[in-house]
Amino acid sequence: MARKFTGGALIIASHNEGKVAEITALLAPFGAAVTSAAERGLAEPEETGTTFTDNAILKAKAAAETTGVPALADDSGLGADALGGAPGIYSARWAGPDRDFGAAMEKLQIELGASQNRSAAFVSALALAWPDGHVESVEGRVQGALTWPPRGDKGFGYDPMFVPDGGAQTFGEMNPDAKEAVSHRTQAFQKLVALCFAKR
Repeated sequence: MARKFTGGALIIASHNEGKVAEITALLAPFGAAVTSAAERGLAEPEETGTTFTDNAILKAKAAAETTGVPALADDSGLGADALGGAPGIYSARWAGPDRDFGAAMEKLQIELGASQNRSAAFVSALALAWPDGHVESVEGRVQGALTWPPRGDKGFGYDPMFVPDGGAQTFGEMNPDAKEAVSHRTQAFQKLVALCFAKR
């Protein structure tokens, strides 16, 4: 039986403002008093996991244990089929310490080279951790194709070069509501809500 979040303080264990904004909006109906790891001055733990779920659990547990408050972490990224799923869990690291995703997208395009296989998937793993070490985790995925040059300035990360299956716009061109309707993070969040949350 999954543990339920009963309301009150909740930390979003992320320093990524785009992720924090998306997750805060998704949490709005559930009576959570949300702050981010950045707002609380928490250090970013080293991501030593080998999967998105491993790293989400690591980040959520670190924040919950440090603060004594339940914490929700996302680990997500883009996997290109032609690159064996790369950059995958290294998606953020490809952007370097300055989080330069323009450079990261250029690197991805160079790595793809002349490959005709442009299929890719965005994956999001969410982990909700309590201070006693209990964790619930889920994963969401959206399939699509990579385009070049990047298009749009509404998203973040690799959004401007990812077109979801069945769509014509990149995630970077979509308005937030349209992206939210199909995104990997929304799919993961819907699974987590079914497990752990009840509307107020």
